[in-house]
Amino acid sequence: MIKRSMMLGLILNSILYGEVIKDETNSTNREKSEQNINVLKELVLEENKINIYERNCIPCHRYLPLSLEHMYMRYLKTFSGEKTFKASLKVFLKHPMEQTSVMSDLFIDRFSVKDKSLLNDKQLDEAIDIYWNLYNVRNKLK
Repeated sequence: MIKRSMMLGLILNSILYGEVIKDETNSTNREKSEQNINVLKELVLEENKINIYERNCIPCHRYLPLSLEHMYMRYLKTFSGEKTFKASLKVFLKHPMEQTSVMSDLFIDRFSVKDKSLLNDKQLDEAIDIYWNLYNVRNKLK
């Protein structure tokens, strides 16, 4: 019998390195293996998305007096819809200016405007999607 951790390791290797898992059992086991692979692929993809947000947003914002949730609410008040919220945040992250910030003048005077994001458009979209989903009240009401 193969230990569960070894099997997960084999499945993970097959996902990461494109190796084929040799399954010499019946087709039902092969189908289960394919399902396991799909679940692990989704988990790996989700972990990568989370890392983009956690790696690039949290480190700078953790030391500010206002939480990311508070900043989310300010953006939501100013740009009420999901599309306008995400589009305006993306523009600000690519071209941060005092005039386009939703933060108060006092906050900007004390902490200044952030530096331009080094993320590309795809990475910004992923990070903003995670940010939106993390604090979206509608998701919590379901």
